[in-house]
Amino acid sequence: MRRVIYPGTFDPVTFGHVDIIQRASELFDEVVVTVAINLSKSPLFTIEERLSLLRESLKGYPNVVVDSFDGLVVDHAHDVNAVGIIRGLRALSDFEYEFQMALMNRKLAEDITTIFLMPNEKYTYLNSSIVRNLATFNSDVSDFVPAVVQKALAEKFKNRKE
Repeated sequence: MRRVIYPGTFDPVTFGHVDIIQRASELFDEVVVTVAINLSKSPLFTIEERLSLLRESLKGYPNVVVDSFDGLVVDHAHDVNAVGIIRGLRALSDFEYEFQMALMNRKLAEDITTIFLMPNEKYTYLNSSIVRNLATFNSDVSDFVPAVVQKALAEKFKNRKE
């Protein structure tokens, strides 16, 4: 079985993420979408909420599994017997950081390959920070996130309406 991991914060999951996951699920036997615990970030959603939102958003993909990890991505890849790490590239600005990470991961684990996938061009400008900012001001985010995420964002920011 050729398994890959797709790590990220997913705070929240967007249609850009779903697009990358869909592409990866067509290329590999199993995609493990894994929520990274990043102590340098202050996420809007808890780990449990992000896992739940991902599971609901990805329930139509039978070869996609959702989990979380704390530590190095390459160690998690080894733990789940993955052959690679999926990374999304939206624009040239993503490349330098992702290239550095891919080289470091290769140094740490030569047997794990980084695979770069580009989302559909309609998602190249999209990221979770933009979605959170829009939701903060009660903007319509239905074009950017699954319905379950839209509902969760509305709930997080409902007091702002009042």
